[in-house]
Amino acid sequence: MKNVAFLYIAESYQCYHAAAIALELAQSDKVNITNFYNDPETPYHLERVRYAAGAPEMEYRPLRRSLPTAAMQSIRILGMFKDMVLRDNAAELDRYDAIVTVEDTVASARRLGISSPQLIYIPHGCGDRARGFTSEVKAFDHVLLSGQKSAQRMLDNALIKPENHSVIGSVKLETCKLFPDVTRFFSIQRPTVLYNAHKARGLSSWKRFIEPLLEQFSKQSDFNLIVAPHTKMFRRRRQLVRDGWNGRSNSQILIDTGSERCVDMTYTSAADIYVGDVSSQVYEFLETPRPCVFLNAHQIDWRNNPDFAHWHFGDVVDDPRDLLNIIRAAPERHILYRDRQKEMADKSLGDRSPGAARRGANVIRGLLNR
Repeated sequence: MKNVAFLYIAESYQCYHAAAIALELAQSDKVNITNFYNDPETPYHLERVRYAAGAPEMEYRPLRRSLPTAAMQSIRILGMFKDMVLRDNAAELDRYDAIVTVEDTVASARRLGISSPQLIYIPHGCGDRARGFTSEVKAFDHVLLSGQKSAQRMLDNALIKPENHSVIGSVKLETCKLFPDVTRFFSIQRPTVLYNAHKARGLSSWKRFIEPLLEQFSKQSDFNLIVAPHTKMFRRRRQLVRDGWNGRSNSQILIDTGSERCVDMTYTSAADIYVGDVSSQVYEFLETPRPCVFLNAHQIDWRNNPDFAHWHFGDVVDDPRDLLNIIRAAPERHILYRDRQKEMADKSLGDRSPGAARRGANVIRGLLNR
């Protein structure tokens, strides 16, 4: 019997990138799966995936926290202190044959005394931002990637080797198709614009663009608007703050600062036009090519920068005053970007035939049997 730990050491949205692989692996009577979690909301999302897949129950175990770690985590705004949590659980995790994670900070495992298990990494997203292509990737024994785009960039930067990575397709894309299609959010049906801001410092468009966006959309009747920023933007904020933003929703503007719909592709599937900055969710939206608009809030010289390759999928707005006019023009101008969108979505999302989770599970079984 091989023992495999699925390690969810960050926020619960990462469940959608790996839980389905754990469910596939658990079908073997030669593999025992334990799901460790840091975020108390994780079991809900794991159960949601399991129930949708019609799979048997699994073991969920909270990661141990020492008193200093618990004290630091109690100050929610400061974060999850992943290295401290990993250190607190190093002895337990070192007993496993493999650790599967969707968080690159687990690269510190060896330094923290976790020497025995194979470390298997599944990046949570297939975007272009430099944050996804850092030296931490080198610490993993095997990397499971959605598409050839990420694989090639990691190979070019010597982060992976030909023999220690596999391209399996998008597990999240496959997982989210398990959930019911809920697309009616507004009483009056109009083309729907999704604003999906990231929280990344120096890249996020939120502070500069959110108020002009809300003001301009409140004065028109051609579009509905969904505002669904990256779930980490409000994850550490007080519920009072989140409720304040959500409460600004009205009959044609829906603001959602962190429900399950923000993480299960409900909004990217429902929208007709995508507006964003650097979130990898743009590739999930482009499973079906559709108009996009990108917001350059920081005067970034982006045109020849691979970190902004996706900004070639639509017009880029520098001035908030131009927002609504450029969004209005996006459907007609989509023909200029459609072919590039399709090409890069194919390279980013990889094999979209059924079985991404099964392919990932098969790779892990092979690694365990070496």
